[in-house]
Amino acid sequence: MLYQAGLMHMDIVALTVDLPGYNLWRGQVGIVVDILAGGQAYEVEFSDRDGRTYESVGLRPDQIMVLRFEPAGVNPLSMMVSA
Repeated sequence: MLYQAGLMHMDIVALTVDLPGYNLWRGQVGIVVDILAGGQAYEVEFSDRDGRTYESVGLRPDQIMVLRFEPAGVNPLSMMVSA
């Protein structure tokens, strides 16, 4: 289910701002773990390489951006090669 700003539960996001009060800096990567206020805010969890959460914070959509791993508009089925 899509919400405002196109963010979904479990989306991988990056900070677009520094949050020194949380020791979080622009470019740090987290995951959306909850959609708040109908998409007006998101709970984002930041974890280390071992999967241990070191911060979980509520953020506005303008403080994060979704990281995309495929070109926009690509249909994965159309990229399959048949033998």
